Amino acid sequence: MVGGPGPAADPPPLVLIHGMWDTPRLFDPLQRLLAGRRGPLLIPHLPHRFGLTPIEEQADLLGLHIEAAFGAQQPIDLLGFSMGGVIARTWIQLRGGHRRTRRLISVGSPQQGTLTAGPWPSWPLAGIADLKTGSPLLVRLNTQLATLEPVECCSFYCHPDLMVMPAWRAVLPIGPGRCLPVRYHHQLMTHPAALEPLIQELLRP
Repeated sequence: MVGGPGPAADPPPLVLIHGMWDTPRLFDPLQRLLAGRRGPLLIPHLPHRFGLTPIEEQADLLGLHIEAAFGAQQPIDLLGFSMGGVIARTWIQLRGGHRRTRRLISVGSPQQGTLTAGPWPSWPLAGIADLKTGSPLLVRLNTQLATLEPVECCSFYCHPDLMVMPAWRAVLPIGPGRCLPVRYHHQLMTHPAALEPLIQELLRP
């Protein structure tokens, strides 16, 4: 047949970014379900230091990991959980990541800030303070969207979520948001009711 569709292109590498108080092992259930259907994978360890490290510093470190693994040009997809989603977004919008990012999947990430971060002091907990509603970092991200608009974005969250309050603040300003039927924050990365739709999104052409 002349002019028929060619074989589907392989998806780009996938980078998984964990949240505060987590390690790359957070993604073990997701990796088991992917079972080689999506790769290569990069799951860097980012030392949040219990919220002491500013998010922009963590975004710089994320960029170093990505470049070491895939060079400076290879397109990628990103999935960030909790604080990891804001780190990924910061790298995309403020560190040039938009030039190589196809998709950003935000899972339980306080993209609009969270009341949970409100009581914590800006010094020395700069990383947590970056997640306060109306923080200078989030204001920059949410009012300068030109570098996020080229990226396919989607947000997953749950209600209630004691880490992201109110729950709607876990939705990016671009792309759809979907509430998953789980009971608390970490079930977004462990419960089958959350993992199934995440796998569907990660395997989407």
